[in-house]
This record gives sequence, structure tokens and C-alpha cells, in this order.
Amino acid sequence: MKTAFRIALRHLGFKHQGSFTSFASIAAMVGLGLGVCALVLTSSVLNGFEETISNKIAGFDGHIRVQHFLFKPVTPYKTRLDSILTANNAKFSTAAYIQEAAIVRKGRSAEGILIIGHDNDGLPKSINQMMRKGSANLKSSNIVIGNDLAIALKVNVGDKLVLVDMKSMVSISSGQRMKQATVSGIYKSGLQEYDKSVVYMPIADAQSLFQYGEKISGYTINIKDGKRAGVLAENIEETLGYPNYAITWKEKHRTLFNWLNLQKWPILIIFGMIALVGVVNIISALTMIVLEKIRSIGTLISMGMNKKTIRRIFLIKGMYIGVMGSLAGLGLALVLAGIQIWFKPLSIAEDIYFMSHVPVLFDWAIIGLIVLCSFVSSIFATLWPTYRASSVEPAIALRYE
Repeated sequence: MKTAFRIALRHLGFKHQGSFTSFASIAAMVGLGLGVCALVLTSSVLNGFEETISNKIAGFDGHIRVQHFLFKPVTPYKTRLDSILTANNAKFSTAAYIQEAAIVRKGRSAEGILIIGHDNDGLPKSINQMMRKGSANLKSSNIVIGNDLAIALKVNVGDKLVLVDMKSMVSISSGQRMKQATVSGIYKSGLQEYDKSVVYMPIADAQSLFQYGEKISGYTINIKDGKRAGVLAENIEETLGYPNYAITWKEKHRTLFNWLNLQKWPILIIFGMIALVGVVNIISALTMIVLEKIRSIGTLISMGMNKKTIRRIFLIKGMYIGVMGSLAGLGLALVLAGIQIWFKPLSIAEDIYFMSHVPVLFDWAIIGLIVLCSFVSSIFATLWPTYRASSVEPAIALRYE
């Protein structure tokens, strides 16, 4: 084993920079490294997109929403809901909310909006990080609006707006229910669906505007482990029974997440082809090394070295190229990703992609799988050249000289 290892490293050594062996080895490492780098970066960027969008949406809607099946007002049942979550060993927070459609007016300008009533404890924590002007602190007769809505209405912090219950506009029996409110804060999430239509107000004001009395629309639930949302939602719905309905943030935005999943695999397959090219390069490189070293192989066999040792020499070469190429590609990917994380040189249109820069998130399980697959593939790539090297006949090999 020591002899095979010494000979393999001597062939792969870069002391003889002009030799084809050195060039072929470097070319194979570079090809595999670029493939691994492309795959790691691609998977990290895709994970970053999904995680960023998930966090933003979950920040607004919560991981789970529990409401009436027909969206009717319900009597509060927080104690019962908390007991269900506690029984499932979930780390959670629940908050009552009211959600209704309304019209917001400023002079002659009017926009259709979705009012969400919360108390300060139930207001999405991500709102504080998204504030562009003013404060997210909800006080009586105050509202927090999105940046796109503020631009459309040409309003700023401190301006007064008139909110009109949309249901009262189509009802003949009663007059329009309206309320004047002051803009206390303006947020910007990058999600146009929210920035132009979602307005937050104190839950007591929402109950008064929409004539809910003491009733609410439902509860938002935030849990520490978002992956458990689906199981918990099913358990909540089953325990509470009809007409209560529990929906996760991914189910509510199913089209968006289906699009993310749909585009993930074709992209990974396309960039995986680059890594496959690197594996093919290993086969080509080792085959050319066998041809270059055919005299040396014949000499070793004629001196009594068995074919098993010959195979071991080229297997070590392939493993060396695979390990060094995979680690080099991983290192390059980490460096490039680190530059993007810290300095953010790659920016994108926030109104289209929901974020202002290309996000990067490492999934170490996937990265480990990529590196492992590249290493295993490089070993399989050595099998045919190794077989060819061990099948060389000494007389034929020495005849070339």
C-alpha cells in the first residue's frame, strides 16, 4: 500500500510542471472543482430565496392561522387553542386578529385595502425591522401602512386617512361605517401584495369599525420550528372541529412555493451537468496518464509488481483528484458566498424578487451530499482507466520504447 501511495503521489506531483501528467491532473481538479462550486452556490442561493420569502410571509401571516371556515367572526378561544399546542410540545405564541376588507381615502384618492387588527403584542415582529418611517407601536386611532400604499395616496407619517368598511358600502339598511385614523408608521417588506394593501390598526379600533363587538376573526400562531406547522395545523383542526379551519403560511401561498419547488430541480440538474463534466475530465485525464506512463507500468509489471498494486496506484490518483477538486470547489464556493453575504455586490429588483440582494443560505446537509457525491463519482470514474492500466502487457508496453 505504501509503495502504491508513493508512486501515485510522485506521478501527481507538480515538480515536473511541463509534464502532461501534471497538466491533466490540474485540469481534472479544476473541472471538478468548478462543478462542485456551481452546485454549492446554486443550492445555497435557492435555499436563500426560499428561506427569505418564507420568513417574510410567515412574519406577516404567522406559521398557522386558525379561523372560521366561512371567515365569520368567532368568540375568542385562546385558552383552548394554547392547551392544544402545549399538548403537542410546541414552542409557540398566539395572537388574536381581525381581518376585513376596507376602503382607505385621502382627499379624492381611494384604494382598496385589507385591514388587520392586532394589539401590540400580536403585531408581527418583522414589522419593526421593516419600518421606513415612524413607529410600529399601535395606539388608538393610529394605523401602520405599507410604503407602496403611502406612495399611491401621497401620504406621510402624521397624515390622517379615512377608513370605510367595505361591507357597509353595499348594505342598504345601514349607512357607511367609517373611521378616521392617523398614519403612525410606514413599512416596506418588498412584498408588493402586502406593501400596497395591508394596513395594521389596533384590534379594538377594528372591532369598532367592523362591528365585531368582542368577537375576532381568528388567531395567528408562530412556532419555533416552522417545519411542524403542517402537522400542528391538522391536529388543531381535528381537535377544534368544524367550523374552525387551520391553514399554514405555505398552504395559503401554495402557488408561490410550488413555483419555487418547480424551478429548483431543473436549475440543480443543469448545474449538476457541470460537475458531471468534471467527472468525465477525470476519466480522460487518467486515461491519458495511463498512455503516458505505459512504459513505466510495463517496467513495474516486469519487475514483479502485481496488477492489484497497479490498480491501487491509479485508484489513489483518482481519489486524490476527487478529494482535492471537491475541497477546492467547496472552498471557492464558501469564499464567493461569504463575499455576497457580507458585502452584497449582487443586487436585484426588490419589487420583483421580494428582496434587494441575492440571498445565500447554507444547507450543510445538501453541501455535504454534493461533496460526497462528487468524491464517490470521481472514484467510479477511475475504474475504467484503472482496469486499462492493470491489463497492460509488459512486452507490448516496452515495445513503445
